[in-house]
Amino acid sequence: MITTLIVNRFGGYNKLRYRYLNLRSGILKTIISLLNRGYEIENGCYLPFNNSVDGPINFPHGTSGIFISGGAKIGMNCTIYQQVTIGSNMLIDSTGFGHPTIGNNCLIGAGAKIIGNVLVGHNCRIGANAVVTKDVPNNCLVVSVNQHIITKENLNNHVYQIGDNNEWGYITNGKFVLETDELILKQICLKLKERKTFL
Repeated sequence: MITTLIVNRFGGYNKLRYRYLNLRSGILKTIISLLNRGYEIENGCYLPFNNSVDGPINFPHGTSGIFISGGAKIGMNCTIYQQVTIGSNMLIDSTGFGHPTIGNNCLIGAGAKIIGNVLVGHNCRIGANAVVTKDVPNNCLVVSVNQHIITKENLNNHVYQIGDNNEWGYITNGKFVLETDELILKQICLKLKERKTFL
């Protein structure tokens, strides 16, 4: 609990990682590594600093149960939900030997597993509990443990939420962005009305 409070005070895992990577002092790097290790233990996650991340990762539900391999590559503006594994396959006789590469603007649903030397293209959505062991082209949705791929022309992977002034927006690159597209705002209103009719 203490290390989680300290890491949150730093601005969360993304800022802690950025600070670590831009330090030259070995002593400060060691302190931040120990702080991150305590954070991982408290949150039941594995978030090393030796992977390649092009921009801040969005963690809508925190980092609980998230495991990211040290050799993984993650693009800009990716959203990762709880209990996700982005893991390496280090079995030398396996065709999937290696680390995953995730493109830009991807959304990885709760409990999803991306294992081995696979490439998930840009603007993809990996559904909850989906298991990915083969490459996924750009703009695709993956559902089920059998990796059923659905190709889409365009996927909007913004996770919408209400901001401080009751206006709709989404998190991108670690910052809240106000949604200004009238069509999308109408879609959100329609979805909310549909939901209320079923409640």
